[in-house]
Amino acid sequence: MKRALVFIVAYKAESTILSVLQRIPQDIPNVSFEVLIIDDASDDATYELGKEAARGQKLPFPITVLKNPENQQYGGNQKIGFLYAIEKGFDIVVLLHGDGQYAPEAIPELIQPLIAGEADAVFGSRMISRWGALRGGMPLYKYIANKILTAFENAMLRTHFSEFHSGYRLYTIEALKRIPFELNTNAFHFDTEIIIQLVFAGLRIQEIPIPTYYGSEICRVNGIKYGLDVIRATTAARLQKYQLLYRRNFDVEWAAEAEPNVHYASKLNYPSSHLLALNAVPEKTRVMDIGCGPGAFQEALRKKGCRVVGVDQYPAPESSLFEKMIVTDLDQNPIPESLEKIDVVLMLDVIEHLKSPETFFRKLHEAAQSNLSVKLVLTTGNVAFILIRLMLLLGQFNYGKRGILDLTHTRLFTFGSLRRLLQQYGFEIVQERGIPVPYPEALGEGSFSRLLLLLNQWGIRLSKGLFSYQIYVEFRANANLEALLEKTLQANVGPWRN
Repeated sequence: MKRALVFIVAYKAESTILSVLQRIPQDIPNVSFEVLIIDDASDDATYELGKEAARGQKLPFPITVLKNPENQQYGGNQKIGFLYAIEKGFDIVVLLHGDGQYAPEAIPELIQPLIAGEADAVFGSRMISRWGALRGGMPLYKYIANKILTAFENAMLRTHFSEFHSGYRLYTIEALKRIPFELNTNAFHFDTEIIIQLVFAGLRIQEIPIPTYYGSEICRVNGIKYGLDVIRATTAARLQKYQLLYRRNFDVEWAAEAEPNVHYASKLNYPSSHLLALNAVPEKTRVMDIGCGPGAFQEALRKKGCRVVGVDQYPAPESSLFEKMIVTDLDQNPIPESLEKIDVVLMLDVIEHLKSPETFFRKLHEAAQSNLSVKLVLTTGNVAFILIRLMLLLGQFNYGKRGILDLTHTRLFTFGSLRRLLQQYGFEIVQERGIPVPYPEALGEGSFSRLLLLLNQWGIRLSKGLFSYQIYVEFRANANLEALLEKTLQANVGPWRN
């Protein structure tokens, strides 16, 4: 039998709270349930009436009544109640409003998909039944606003919900544990942000029609502010999918940071850093791949007959792809093996993660003195990319899960700054190219992605610094001063002449 908590959020609900309690069904099949009322620091008798109902023992279910010492707002009140449900070991939480706007009588029907394991969340929708909301007393302007906002949110989130703005919701506790709801806003658009989290987490949401009731309750929502907040939150969520900004509360995969290499994927089906690097590696050569990740690129190298020495701070799960796998701290020991027998060194999207690229290139230059013919290849993000410039113009510098402003990046480069860094540490640039945005990765492979890639490549021809998403460089090490002196001395062995 499932344990359910009927959680009533209440604020200045003295005229309705007893009616809501009395309307809760006394028997729900396959469920034992309790009621929690959290009064959000009301200055009326909501709390006292709730306590009186709990003491009176006239209702057949246990009632707990709490009062926030300070007003937490609608979203903040929900956070407290959800944490209570988690800590008390409930299986399901039913969210009701203390103003009576949502019918408690619908609980048995709404809870069934959760009991049956068919959904992770259930929303009571007033908009499934055509015109039902209007017949139930929803003002026309609210009906129209609901429809417009819901259409916008569906378009942004690639969903098909009939309504985003019902406050009648049921969640499994396991679903709440999967999302960082505690990081959401305390304001009324908490309900929108928790839907975004559920969708991003891939959790199952089911909608069930409910009756609409608008009575004498006072609406405490500033409709214009609420609408703008919803638009901002949903737009931010979509932009986060495109790696253009980052909001921690929408990062439902944050726990995956325990496996930091899972994001490293091969990109060989379109013009990309990986394709350029692969073409730069001659067949049947020995390659050192610094920052190799889990080995997504190595299969392509192996098909070219290459032997690969992998270097990374984490072991690769497919170690069989490597001739040798070296696990080391790239900040402390970036070149852990001699380059004497290495033909190509790959550094794909590595230097931006290092604490000191200067130290890295100093050590690389020293190691390359044993083999000045070794080909060096690196890629990194171009922080002067046009979208980054536009965001700066708007006062934005938004880090994200991936892309140029990846949260794990410690240093950022332009073509000019990277060129100067390499030259200062004794390297000669052989080839320098711009790489377009990986549109197929963000939008999927198709004609639209190919068109955007083509346009981006044309833009790079016009201005490499402005339109390149990444920087690709092939370079080689020049002989150091000691080697040059030794070469000079050897060339002048013989009798001295005036």
